[in-house]
Amino acid sequence: MQNFKAPQRDTLFTLYELFGFDKHYADLGFDEVSHDLVTAIFSEAAKFAENTLAPINAIGDQEGCVWNEGEVTTPTGFKEAYHQYVEGGWPSMAQPEEFGGQGLPYSLATSMAEWFSGANHSWAMYPGLSQGCMETLKAHGTQAQKDMFLHKLVEGSWTGTMCLTESHCGSDLGMLKCKAEPNEDGTYSLTGTKIFISAGEHDMSDNIVHIVLARLPDAPAGTKGISLFIVPKFNVTENGELGDRNAVTCGSIEHKMGIKGSATCVINFDGAKGHLIGQPNRGLNCMFTFMNIARIGTGMEGLSAIEASFQGALAYAKDRLQFRSLTGRKNNNGPADPIIVHPDVRRMLLTQKALREGNRALAIYCMQMVDITLYGKDEAKKQESESKLALLTPIVKAFLTETAQEATSYGMQVYGGHGYIAEWGMEQLARDTRICTMYEGTTGIQAIDLLGRKIAGSQGQLLQGFAQEIRTYCEQLRAKSQFNAWANAVESHLDEWTQLTRDIMKAAANNPDELGAAAVDYLMYSGYVTVAYFWLRMAVTAQEKLDAGTSDKAFYDAKLQTAQFYFDRILTRTRSLVSAINSGSDNLMSMDEELFYQG
Repeated sequence: MQNFKAPQRDTLFTLYELFGFDKHYADLGFDEVSHDLVTAIFSEAAKFAENTLAPINAIGDQEGCVWNEGEVTTPTGFKEAYHQYVEGGWPSMAQPEEFGGQGLPYSLATSMAEWFSGANHSWAMYPGLSQGCMETLKAHGTQAQKDMFLHKLVEGSWTGTMCLTESHCGSDLGMLKCKAEPNEDGTYSLTGTKIFISAGEHDMSDNIVHIVLARLPDAPAGTKGISLFIVPKFNVTENGELGDRNAVTCGSIEHKMGIKGSATCVINFDGAKGHLIGQPNRGLNCMFTFMNIARIGTGMEGLSAIEASFQGALAYAKDRLQFRSLTGRKNNNGPADPIIVHPDVRRMLLTQKALREGNRALAIYCMQMVDITLYGKDEAKKQESESKLALLTPIVKAFLTETAQEATSYGMQVYGGHGYIAEWGMEQLARDTRICTMYEGTTGIQAIDLLGRKIAGSQGQLLQGFAQEIRTYCEQLRAKSQFNAWANAVESHLDEWTQLTRDIMKAAANNPDELGAAAVDYLMYSGYVTVAYFWLRMAVTAQEKLDAGTSDKAFYDAKLQTAQFYFDRILTRTRSLVSAINSGSDNLMSMDEELFYQG
């Protein structure tokens, strides 16, 4: 496979030219986080992604993890790469200085996490889970719990996990059975089994801190009776040092389609010592801190796969000679033309490129909102950002991962038969990325969250707030006739988005299945329209740079032409989604289940 290159130029464009992160960081008090500092940090992160993580990506897929009597050995090079990651200070970047962190913005660390995942998805999952663990402790832990666990997690010598799923309940957490019995010393004894625990056991860190959902003896049934616990692999003393081995064991690891270098574990708790985090029976509320971060992170995994697949496909399309162009030969010195001259190959490459850059804009916009919620002083702006995140988080998680399935499939397709064999790495990308639409809540669950909990639950207010931002921007372009057509397209979709919402809510009032029937198509529609808004903004920014006489003309010309492709060929997908939404639920629900298979 073509060597992975961190997309530094496009990330910097999105941060600084599109979203004005120089002012953003200054407004939040990060005066020291200058453009030059960010560029320097990006350069080092790129070296780590390209020179350390990418070379062991295929090794991780070939070797996988090995389980032996409860111990898990990671693939060759994974442990050494993690130690290099820790030595480089990467785990501590966005963590508070009081716990040994560097106090840098969330968005800075997260934008580089995309590159690490693009270089090596399996490896990046180990430190990725730790970030959610730390955020949960910071948000809901007592000072004593923070002192016990955060210093080692921040420095990276310990890692973290999220333990939700049990064999009889996946996303329906109200059914979980893992129990927690109170001990006389204020701790709890946890008993039960969790499955599908990413990074649940490995040889890369000295301790693993599990964040675990369980039930207290007197807990009410359902989701209202779930509490949250900290359960370390090795018990921890009050001053944060390792103690004896806790009753936590890895029963097995899963044999999977992809991300084989990431240990996906069955974890057994046999009276394991745990610490209650947050209030009793309020564990799911606390866990959403972890889950929301994980959902944005999973969306970033989808984005990183699009990036890696596009890089490989583009390099191959420029080099592979097959047939002659329909408009006459382009490669006079060769037996055939490079396949990038063929319209269908360009269709696939431009789809990858349009999704790569549009999805990155959406992701970084959300990072900007997270920054404001974490560090902002203006309560009104914080509330506005929280509302936007509530709306956009399920879109980021589901839309970015669903479009990654398409993009990685195109990556294989551009290679033809070579894309199907292992040596080029494209089929690994497709396999690794397939999980992203499933974990941290499937696409269907994200869609119900968006349409039911967020849209209907706010009586449409979350949508209207974001829609007003888009409408205001489009109105500001009235004097820029060059962009009127695209601005009008965004506005007309905005009107349609609002009307679709009303129609679905009205139909669901009489038949709740109407909401479920429309949800995924509605989410994808929302994603295409949201990304269209960001493509409009990117096009305007690119034209402004061209008008100012930039020396990087090719970069901005490419932005404008990719925007044209998005509006002409990608945004039009909303037509079929509207048709599906308007068809209602009868075509899904009327068939008796006995009729599904009549073979």
